Amino acid sequence: MDTTTNRPGEATFTTGRVTSADGTTIGFRRIGHGPAVILLHGGLQSGQNLARLAAALSGSFDVIVPDRRRRGTSRAAEPADGEHTAREVEDLRALVDATGAHAVFGLSAGGLVALRAATEIPELTRLALYEPALSVGGSVPTDWLPAYDRQVAAGRLASAMRTAMVGLRVAPGFFRLPSFLVSPLLRIVMRFQRPAPGEASTEDVVRAMRHDMALVTELADTTADYAALSADVLLLGGAKSPGYFAASLAALADALPHAHRVTLSGMTHNDADNDGDPARVADLLEPFFQGAPAVQPRY
Repeated sequence: MDTTTNRPGEATFTTGRVTSADGTTIGFRRIGHGPAVILLHGGLQSGQNLARLAAALSGSFDVIVPDRRRRGTSRAAEPADGEHTAREVEDLRALVDATGAHAVFGLSAGGLVALRAATEIPELTRLALYEPALSVGGSVPTDWLPAYDRQVAAGRLASAMRTAMVGLRVAPGFFRLPSFLVSPLLRIVMRFQRPAPGEASTEDVVRAMRHDMALVTELADTTADYAALSADVLLLGGAKSPGYFAASLAALADALPHAHRVTLSGMTHNDADNDGDPARVADLLEPFFQGAPAVQPRY
């Protein structure tokens, strides 16, 4: 465990690191006391995006929030084709070994990692998955990827960020404006951004999106792989999220032997992170991670 870190007015976290099987350092933030819980962020994010959710859970749990590989404090080379999932599972294995965690929350791509890891890490007995990006019959949009790749290769990261958000249908209103309006403003923000020590830059998370989409590709149509999963799984989704997330949740609810699904009225894909309503998500996670039985089917 290393230094404490926080911005004025925010909760105080300690920081630490583990070494994954391939030698990659995985950095994390930590807050609270109690049984260990790991929170895995989604694409276009880093651990800092789940700080408010972590703080909301810290009264009951020892909350560990890593930067998933290729961003922030978890620098790594691009995995070989077909090995993105394996490397992420190894990263989570290192965190579980170091913290003794039996419970994981995963958002979007982080939910995919948690789900897959639970088939290989028997210590994981409780999973809470907020709209895992499991592609079922091509349900997760990927037609935007060629444009994103061209933009990243040309150094047009602001345009690439907008392309990803619009392509995945998770863009807030501002990002849905025409590119000629959005991209110049984003470029200015990115040019003058000064992340606090240990925080990922916007450039980090935009470039890492290719890794997250590789996870989506590698784990597409794997629903049947989870039919024998022994872990208890809480499946969460927002009623206002894109329909393909509901399709993923429905497929998993049918396949998983110990799953409970909750649809949160009025919420979107982005509402579990700092810019949404993480306290509402924490209200569901706390009793579930404490071993509560099945929750009501709607919230």
